[in-house]
Amino acid sequence: MKNLLYRIPKPFIVPIFVILGVIVGLGGYSVYMSRAFSYLSDEPSACVNCHIMTPYYHSWMHSSHGLQATCNDCHVPQDNVVRKYAFKAKDGLYHASIFTLRAEPQVIRPKDASRAVIMQNCIRCHTQLNTEFVKTGMIEYAQVKEGEGKACWDCHREVPHTMVSNLSSSPNAQIPLPESPVPEWLKKLMNNK
Repeated sequence: MKNLLYRIPKPFIVPIFVILGVIVGLGGYSVYMSRAFSYLSDEPSACVNCHIMTPYYHSWMHSSHGLQATCNDCHVPQDNVVRKYAFKAKDGLYHASIFTLRAEPQVIRPKDASRAVIMQNCIRCHTQLNTEFVKTGMIEYAQVKEGEGKACWDCHREVPHTMVSNLSSSPNAQIPLPESPVPEWLKKLMNNK
């Protein structure tokens, strides 16, 4: 580190540290205000940090899966923790960029990678039902794409989000709003002005 500091001309050292401090400070503030840490949990309310997920959260909350499965139970791989968080990070960065750019479609539907994970999780949770009771067997999403069978949602269209859920399908959806990340002292300071 000392060698690096000796190579930088003295008039530039302070401005470089100020700029780096501003970048680190704004980055930390962005992580804090976006509640990025909440996405590490399996808590479904983390999904509504982004207002665009409100109709999907609302339809899930009132579905047969509402009390039994979390968003992550269906939407992220469950085979190992590394794959789970890698998938969450990839999906989360994609969603964040789309929502930040205001490029979200009116109806949000999963991409093929997500569809494969969702189907794998349907099979994981309903293995006994599929093999012992209704004897439908289990296929992979790749087989569905090849026309060798149906995806779970081809028959179970309304589980758990309904086909009509979109950004304007439930404009008055009541959801638990996340707690404000603004500290009380800052709220008081803002209200005094």
